[in-house]
Amino acid sequence: MAAGCRGFLAIGDWLNAYHDELVELFVPAKGRLPSYSTIRRVLLNVDYGQYSACLAKFFEITPSNGEMVAVDGKRLRGSYQLASEHSTTEPHPAIQLVSVYLVERGLILEPFEVEHKSNEIKVLPQLVKQFACNGVVFAFDAINTQKKLPANR
Repeated sequence: MAAGCRGFLAIGDWLNAYHDELVELFVPAKGRLPSYSTIRRVLLNVDYGQYSACLAKFFEITPSNGEMVAVDGKRLRGSYQLASEHSTTEPHPAIQLVSVYLVERGLILEPFEVEHKSNEIKVLPQLVKQFACNGVVFAFDAINTQKKLPANR
């Protein structure tokens, strides 16, 4: 979340509060900053997996052999849109991500987005395939300790 803001409206309010400083810093065309609607539209269409993979590659963050990797899924607070008669956008459910955390170094690796009407259990096989070859140790919460995990969904 940008500047501690917990939602698209809060990000828009932050842009308005620091308008002059941001225009001076970034020198946008016509001296205009993006609106709340533009911020919302762009952030909803970001491929978070690709974005975080690019950041991890840029900073050369990869787990080492024997390093502990903690895995946990969370819904992003304020990322949903409820249907209302005054709404100018389509309703959508909250974004749910599964985060991968390198315990020893305190770093978060690329998050995996969970499909709508699903849960983090279906992302687990993908995580294991990606990191198991590095010899990492996984730490999961209780939801991932089920006997029958989906094979390749």
